[in-house]
Amino acid sequence: MGAIRVGVIGAGGRMGREVVKAVESADDLEVVAALGRMDPLQSLIRAGTQVAVELTHPDAVMDHLEFCVRAGIHSVVGTTGWTDERLDTLSGWLAGSPTTGVLVGPLSVGAMLTMRLAQYAARWFESVEVVEMHHPDKIDAPSGAAVRTARLIAEARREAGSAAPPDATSTALAGARGANVEGVPVHAVRARGLVARQEVIFGGTGETLTLRHDSMDRACFTSGFLLGVRRVGSVPGLTVGLESFMDWD
Repeated sequence: MGAIRVGVIGAGGRMGREVVKAVESADDLEVVAALGRMDPLQSLIRAGTQVAVELTHPDAVMDHLEFCVRAGIHSVVGTTGWTDERLDTLSGWLAGSPTTGVLVGPLSVGAMLTMRLAQYAARWFESVEVVEMHHPDKIDAPSGAAVRTARLIAEARREAGSAAPPDATSTALAGARGANVEGVPVHAVRARGLVARQEVIFGGTGETLTLRHDSMDRACFTSGFLLGVRRVGSVPGLTVGLESFMDWD
């Protein structure tokens, strides 16, 4: 079997350059198209792209994915800003191309492990809050990873029959308690010098447990992208979260 033919949409960006470099360094992968802002998507088809890595902007990602799905090109998506409505739309496109797979991030292995551990710990503690910290150029808040973490925590707590976390707050400035994601408070910090950090703080009587994941360099995300590129072609339909592609045994 030959190398997987990879096209990178958004190859000129900071994350795009890291992904191109990582793919070029992998023996089983080959960059056949590196698209910048003005390059036509048809270049993916002409290059024989099998998997596209999408790293652009929430305003553009849906058009790019519609093109890829209709062309039968698998996609690994690092662009953020996903909503349930957007995921439903993407699922609808994939229904018309049943052999095509799309993986939507988060795509950090460390973030996935943090989510997994948080999901496990959620049933054992009375209180839980999520704090995510990113550079000020990030356009969405909270981050997609933080929202997904909160949803997984909420799911685990529902399955365990946990009560709502205690909170006697009766007056507060708008947003002081963060965003409410299925009953889990999620707080967003934006500051120059940060790349990405997420903390999940659990509390019980007389103790707290904090899970923390730091990304100091965008290169840390490349292992997740490479895993996604290698596996997305064998998993038709929509996959949200890298954890579905990870071997947990």
